Parts: sequence; structure tokens; C-alpha cells
Amino acid sequence: MLHSPIPRFRSLLKPALALGLSLFLLFGHSAEAWAARSGGRIGGGSFRAPSRSYSTPSRSYRSGGSYGGGIGFPFLLPFFGFGGFGSLLGLLVVIAIANLFINVMRGGSNRADGNFIEEDNPLVSIAQLQVGLLASAKVLKTDLDQLGVTADTGTPAGRIALLQEASLALLRHPEYWVYSATQVENAPLSLAEAQFNQLSLRERSKFTAETLSNVNSQLRRVEQSRLPGNGIEDGLPLVNDDYILVTILVATLGKLSLPTVNDASDLRQALQKLGGIGGEQLLAVEVLWTPQAERDTLSRDDLLVEYPNLKLI
Repeated sequence: MLHSPIPRFRSLLKPALALGLSLFLLFGHSAEAWAARSGGRIGGGSFRAPSRSYSTPSRSYRSGGSYGGGIGFPFLLPFFGFGGFGSLLGLLVVIAIANLFINVMRGGSNRADGNFIEEDNPLVSIAQLQVGLLASAKVLKTDLDQLGVTADTGTPAGRIALLQEASLALLRHPEYWVYSATQVENAPLSLAEAQFNQLSLRERSKFTAETLSNVNSQLRRVEQSRLPGNGIEDGLPLVNDDYILVTILVATLGKLSLPTVNDASDLRQALQKLGGIGGEQLLAVEVLWTPQAERDTLSRDDLLVEYPNLKLI
């Protein structure tokens, strides 16, 4: 009795289709998978506590006086008498009141906007600004590439200049702004470095490779001809870029507030605030952008999937 080959064929058809689909997704979209995965990174910094200088206040003492001579609290001592136990008790009360007053004043000065700030562990603001621009902003991409090569990221003055130049580069091209978002987190200095690094790693993990990196004066570049699927080795046609995404991360001493970006005016204000941070406040800065390699692309769908917090402005 002959058996029909149809059931056997059907049992093999499903695995074959699954294998074919997997191969198609793996090889058919290899160039697309590489798209928007190269990135640039510039920055550096230090999270050491700022040094403080202390001066010893000068004191002047007066001899004599109508109330207990040079104690300095004539308004209280008369109520406790002079000599013996009474004067000692009065002095202790005065010292206790003075200590209470000083502690209250210190507590008030160490609380800023509801945030407790210790002298040796001050408040740090960690801010992130992201801007999605039309990829036709070739001049901006060129400026960032140039900054990546020439920026002095190993000194505080160089990092201030980097932050100012990156902010200016974005401010000069508002005609290319499309999307943006800001966020600010606060942390004590002892935890700020870890929090800053987490934000940086989150953004860097969206790159397949950092093709240009200049961090703490360590410059690294990846030749584009060595990148897989970039349209150079495999002869694929070049695709016009769609968007460029720029991220600025900063860590500053004290409380920094950035506006929630709803329009171009908010973005301009946020960029001006970042560019105006002083050298005594800036602890660390990173400027990230994608795509960096010349023939990579970032489509609108990729942009919105990887950066869901962006708002259309």
C-alpha cells in the first residue's frame, strides 16, 4: 500500500520556511542592521570633591564690662547672678542656647529646595539633553567630527570649551531641529559618578561601534573601510541619511534645572543654560552623536524606537 507524500512534505515545509525567514532576516537586512549603529563620543571629567579654603575668624575680647566681663551675653547673665553655682549655670545655659542657634542656622543653609546637602558630599545635578536633527545638517556633523579630533578633554578648561562649542554648534542650526528631550536627576557627590556612568553606558549601548572617541585625551578612530555592511566593501548603493541624534550629558555641582522641551524656544533656552555652566560647577561632560561613520543612516523609525522620550518640536 502506497502512502501519500503530502503529509511528509507538510511536516518539512514549516521548518524550511522558518529557516528561510531566519536567513532572510540575517542576510537580507545586514546593511540595515548596521545602519545608525556607529557613534562618536567626546568628553571626560572628575568627580572629586571640590577643595575649600577656610579662614579663622578674628575675635576681639573686651575686659571688664557691666555684665560679667568679656562673656558677650549680657542680656542673659544678669538673670542668673554672679559667682558660684549661679554664674556657672548661666554660662552653661548660654552655651547650650548658642549651640542650638548655630545648628539651626547650619541646618537651614544645608537644605536647598528640600535637598539635604552635606559640606563634604554636596548635591550634584546630572542632566541630559538630546536633539534629533535632519541629516541634511552635514555642517553640524562635520563640526562634531572636528571637535572629536581636536577637543582637549583632559583638562577642566578644555571640557568647558567642549561644552560651549557643542552647544553653539546646535544653536547655530535651528532650521534642522526636529525632536528633543531633556531630563535632570540629582544625587549626592558620592553617588553621582555611578549615576552619570549608567546614563552614558545606556546611550553608548545603542551604538554597534564607537567609530570616533576622544575621552580624557585618549583619541581612538575606526577606519570606515573596516566596518561591516557600510556600502564600501559589498558594493551596496549609498542611502541618504535621515536624521542625526546628538546627546549632551553633564554633571554639575549644585542644582541645575532645564526646561521641558515642547518647542524650539525651550530647546534654545536649554542649550544656552548648558553652554553657560561655569568651570567651578562642571564635573563631567560627554557629547555623543550617531551616526558618525559617513555612510551610516538613522531612519525615523530607528530614531523613535531607540529614543522614545523624544518630542516633536
